[in-house]
Amino acid sequence: MPSYDPNNIFTKILRGELPCYKVYEDDKALAFLDIMPRSPGHTLVLPKAPVRNILDASADDLAHVMTVAQKVAKGAIKAFAADGITIQQFNESAGGQVVFHLHVHVIPRKAGAPMKPPASEKEKPDVLAENAKKLVAAIAAD
Repeated sequence: MPSYDPNNIFTKILRGELPCYKVYEDDKALAFLDIMPRSPGHTLVLPKAPVRNILDASADDLAHVMTVAQKVAKGAIKAFAADGITIQQFNESAGGQVVFHLHVHVIPRKAGAPMKPPASEKEKPDVLAENAKKLVAAIAAD
């Protein structure tokens, strides 16, 4: 397996070198909105540890990321009146991974509404800011 790249885009976000629309953070994980969401509230959850993907993640890091993904999913149901949640996680290029830092997609879904294609349309900053505000409030209320 290729080695971890300490300069991937998610590491730059973790170090504060690039901005994000943060919805949750603790000492081991960060969750922020995808700027090209497949539906409103599409969130990425990642460990703070330098982990390429599920193939080299420790059991503790993986468990914590999934615990945070569940917290975000519950908040997203409330914040976006979602009927369900799609969870996606990709590993290595052949598995569909594009950014090589472990991350889980939490995508709120409404019945009958298709998801946008991946990386198809960048959302407006004011919409992302409002969606982040809604999701932060819903997570905090849980």
